[in-house]
Amino acid sequence: MKIPEIAPDWKNMSKLNVPTILNLMNSEEMNELSRKANEEYVYWDKFKYFTMPEGISSEVAWYYLKLIRQQQTRRILIGDKEGNKFSYCLTDSILRKISYIDKNAGGQILSEHSGLHTAEKERYLINSIMEEAIASSQLEGAAITRKKAKEMLRAGKKPKDKAEQMIINNYITIKNIKNFSNRALSKELIIEIQASITKETLDEHNTVGRFRNEQDEEINVIDQSDGKILYTPPSPDKIDESIKKMCAFANESSKEIFVHPIIKAIILHFWLAYIHPFIDGNGRTARAIFYWFMMKNGYWMFEYLSISRIIVKAPAQYARAYLYSEIDDLDITYFLVFNLKVIHSAIESLRNYLLKKQTELHKTEKIIRIYPNLNHRQSDLLQHAITHPDATYTIKFIQNMHNVVYQTARTDLLELEQKGFLEKRKIGKEFCYLPITNLNEKLKELS
Repeated sequence: MKIPEIAPDWKNMSKLNVPTILNLMNSEEMNELSRKANEEYVYWDKFKYFTMPEGISSEVAWYYLKLIRQQQTRRILIGDKEGNKFSYCLTDSILRKISYIDKNAGGQILSEHSGLHTAEKERYLINSIMEEAIASSQLEGAAITRKKAKEMLRAGKKPKDKAEQMIINNYITIKNIKNFSNRALSKELIIEIQASITKETLDEHNTVGRFRNEQDEEINVIDQSDGKILYTPPSPDKIDESIKKMCAFANESSKEIFVHPIIKAIILHFWLAYIHPFIDGNGRTARAIFYWFMMKNGYWMFEYLSISRIIVKAPAQYARAYLYSEIDDLDITYFLVFNLKVIHSAIESLRNYLLKKQTELHKTEKIIRIYPNLNHRQSDLLQHAITHPDATYTIKFIQNMHNVVYQTARTDLLELEQKGFLEKRKIGKEFCYLPITNLNEKLKELS
């Protein structure tokens, strides 16, 4: 990935006197240009290609845009390797996105679809955690397809290689992250999360569950596509102090200085990755801490959202959001805007899924009316089997999909076999259940 070019040094543009600045402020064209640039919060490498007002160079327009942004800047405790403070802006666009998340991420969407039964919501929850575990691992180089990874998780298979172990570790960690929501952020909690994420995946086992130290080789963040160094983290001797500040920032609840929880969660995501305290697992740990903080602050619907599934579709934008934030006056707004868009997409994905399921719900309820002794898990399986005639179901599969115990899953499958919907076969050492060949026709006859 190409490193973004350095923007003009707006602080040294002394040729712009007070009258010139006042003229820019009174220009409707300049104010509209600034509004457009702040809607997506573009950096210089995109801004310079905007159509500028007549007689205004891109450099002068950039200077004015930076002045506008400085008026909205909020400094925060976190600093770079030299101790300079990061900051962020609260633009109208950011405030709109936060308002949208506030309205939708507290459970409103699920309440709107209250007809969906608990089993369906549980299945979506498990599926979402699987999606997050897979995508978050893929972002860190796990070479495995989404389909293969899901089959492994659903079947409860043991990992065969490092990539599969990464995904299983992520799945277990994210599934358990809400259990940490009553704890304050601490060095111990961060290490505990990293140890869970990297278990049995690192070449040097003594690097699991500890910060980098002076004996470790220097590490760099590398662009996997071309091997270029994108970023060199702070030295090991600065890690402990940086982590202390990060924990203080996360745990601070002062009424005098308010940072919105969504903003704070994204900053924690950024900060952990910036400090890069571990030899490996920094990105996955950063995203896990984001989830932890959101759920700790009452955004419980984030259990149902996968941000990494969205990020993995645009890894270069994710990396650039980090780079822009570092090279443009330590302005984290670039990272905030990217992540707010990701969250918005994840919420919309959930909304679309629920609308689809609402449409399918009456079909499942029809099956239940014909067979009132069927539970929702069994009805869902039949609905799935209609459109997936080649599917194979196992007891472990049902356990993992619905988060139920062995006996419950076994009973579900045996009853469906007894009613003539599934047939039982032994494949290898395991009993499997397959849809009967004429399942769709049988259900049509019954209806």
